[in-house]
Amino acid sequence: MNSWHERFQTEEYVYGMNPNVFIVEALAKVDLTGHILTIAEGEGRNAVYLAEKGLEVTSWDYALSGLEKTLKLAGTRSVEVDTKLIDLNNAKWESDSWDGVVCVFGHFPKPLRDKTLSGVKEAIKPGGYYISEVYSTDQLPYESGGPKDIELLYSAEELLTTFTDWKIIHFFTGEVMREEGELHKGLSHVVQVIAQKPKKEQR
Repeated sequence: MNSWHERFQTEEYVYGMNPNVFIVEALAKVDLTGHILTIAEGEGRNAVYLAEKGLEVTSWDYALSGLEKTLKLAGTRSVEVDTKLIDLNNAKWESDSWDGVVCVFGHFPKPLRDKTLSGVKEAIKPGGYYISEVYSTDQLPYESGGPKDIELLYSAEELLTTFTDWKIIHFFTGEVMREEGELHKGLSHVVQVIAQKPKKEQR
């Protein structure tokens, strides 16, 4: 089993049970509907929140213990989340299959990050959204959470370049306060993005 499976093998939710603040804010900015995929979802706090908002949610993670806690949390909130044990290295991205993809603090080595973002762009339906908050490369000196390897962190330029052909609804990089369980606590430096895939032209 991997280190994330071991990390989530606790009764407590190490990142808390409440959704990421930015995800709450994002839903106030865009009319998110339909079938939503959350990737690197961990213990399910964001997936469950989205389900509570009436969305059909599928959650991918490669920590079985995290998926089990997702189902447990969904049960306590009387909603359903479809969980799938997925290693993003082997993920199959089907074209135009999701109305939105959400990624909160999903940090991967650069080759996998590039592959995943490419897959995300392919898999979101025209008019759908990519919504993400991740730690930036400026997070390293902060003691509030996130990887201590700069290769696992995101630059603002990287995400802007990735979504240069999409409509940017929201983009921010800078300091925010985050209180998410025991592992995300305090002043943090993040990159936030809401990007909309271009709609197909009517002929």
